[in-house]
Amino acid sequence: MPAAIGQDLVALLPRLRRFALVLCRSPSLADDLVQGACERALANAGSFTPGTRFDAWAFRILRNHWIDHLRRSRTEGMSEDVTVQTHIVGDAGEEPILNKLLLAEVQQIIDAMPSEQREVLLLVCVEDLAYREAAEVLGVPIGTVMSRLARARKRLVEMTAAA
Repeated sequence: MPAAIGQDLVALLPRLRRFALVLCRSPSLADDLVQGACERALANAGSFTPGTRFDAWAFRILRNHWIDHLRRSRTEGMSEDVTVQTHIVGDAGEEPILNKLLLAEVQQIIDAMPSEQREVLLLVCVEDLAYREAAEVLGVPIGTVMSRLARARKRLVEMTAAA
């Protein structure tokens, strides 16, 4: 069974990494989380139910792995903060620079959101999961997903209009 989900897992890697970055805000830790989630997915391939969304199943594994990491790290100390990263590859020209500044502003607004809103925003708006699927990944009712998403969108609109 692991070979059957292997190709799907490889195709999902960029999306898993993006979700991991939202969760932990550290590129190196995100890579570790994705690797651990992939190992868990392959080891537990038999628990995947054919006919259901593979990406939602993998996102749930990744999120659970992140929660496990948080529990373990409470005794280990602080982790790397993505805001102190200084190695940004630049493009020539004004437009790419302005786009990067705008993206940085939006990233700061999203980073300032509560983690529950960030997670829902990524799963629904970026990863294109249905509310029900996002609710399953997060282990909350659909109404909670809708409420968190509405608050996240409202905050994003308000903060980008103010900037």
